[in-house]
Amino acid sequence: MKHVELRSTERIDDLLTYDLKIIQSDEVFSFSMDAVLLGRFASVPPKGRVLDLCTGNGVVPLLLSTRTRADIWGVEIQERLADMAKRNAALNGLEGRLHMVEGDLKTIHSELGHGQFDVVTVNPPYLPVPNGEQNTNAHFAAARHEIHCTLEDVIAACAKQVKAGGKVAMVHRPTRLVDICTLMRQYRIEPKRIRFVHARAGEEAMMVLIEGIKDGKPEIRTLPPLIVYATEKDYCQELQEIYYGGRSALAFAEEDAAELSEMRE
Repeated sequence: MKHVELRSTERIDDLLTYDLKIIQSDEVFSFSMDAVLLGRFASVPPKGRVLDLCTGNGVVPLLLSTRTRADIWGVEIQERLADMAKRNAALNGLEGRLHMVEGDLKTIHSELGHGQFDVVTVNPPYLPVPNGEQNTNAHFAAARHEIHCTLEDVIAACAKQVKAGGKVAMVHRPTRLVDICTLMRQYRIEPKRIRFVHARAGEEAMMVLIEGIKDGKPEIRTLPPLIVYATEKDYCQELQEIYYGGRSALAFAEEDAAELSEMRE
């Protein structure tokens, strides 16, 4: 672990069991399960170029770095979080492969180019901007609400950045699934894999993981649901392995070469 400067309110936490560390602060939005699941759901190539939009403090690029030797870019509009993402790459000695950029996803293609990435991942803000009182903490408000970008902005940005035949993976709320699929098709990203995440068996889904292929053929796979808790307090076996046992990806995340080739035709 390399030495990096910390602000007075910052701390260094362990990032799962992957011998990674991450700088966090209670003053800004810390990573949660949705980022971990996205980092383990997205299909990533063994090498190439990967982009993570709305990267926050860079948690998804850090997680993806354990699954691929690809170069990974992260884009974050908030200066404080973008700076944390850069220092997190340095903290883990990954600044040669993790390139954290402060910028607006709506215009970042002018800097990074069109169609330059094999995979684009994104954990966007989930909620519309409220009409009434908003969170007084600007960092929390921007992480939760569509202040800097709408869902359409996010999907349009993904479509600009990903190569034809490349993949776009997103985590969001199930209530937006119809909007997500509609907008993906509008921007020529064909939904291919969906997995719902439930806190407990018998409860409504609390998250949805979805992955599409740019210019892919219509055909979607609905994967078995992920039930987070096997008991009242204990994670299911799959999540225990993700958090504590070193599993690199969620089950059903990897496709064999023949199926991948067929889906891209």
